[in-house]
Amino acid sequence: MKDIIKSSMLYDFYGELLTEHQKEIFEDFFLNDLSLAEIAEDRGISRQGVHDLVKRCEKTLNGYEEKLHLVERFSKTKEEVSMICTLADQKDEKSLLKIKEIAQEILENY
Repeated sequence: MKDIIKSSMLYDFYGELLTEHQKEIFEDFFLNDLSLAEIAEDRGISRQGVHDLVKRCEKTLNGYEEKLHLVERFSKTKEEVSMICTLADQKDEKSLLKIKEIAQEILENY
């Protein structure tokens, strides 16, 4: 399940960089939950061809993430905003200072 979520996140960020054919196959497999055999039958290609294309897409998307780190930065920012929300509920001076510190870090990273 974790791999599906990771692949979906990578696709959300970098999917537009794939070819139209790659996007269609990737979406059928990960988002539409079709089997390799179903995709192969629909597309008139071999099951192995679909498998190879899905793996190639995953490798390409992971390569983009290794270079650009957009998913990693998004996840980190999401965690930091969650922490800000938690601290805001505490309503004390120490929490306010920590909120400002986290917010400043977010701003500096972008």
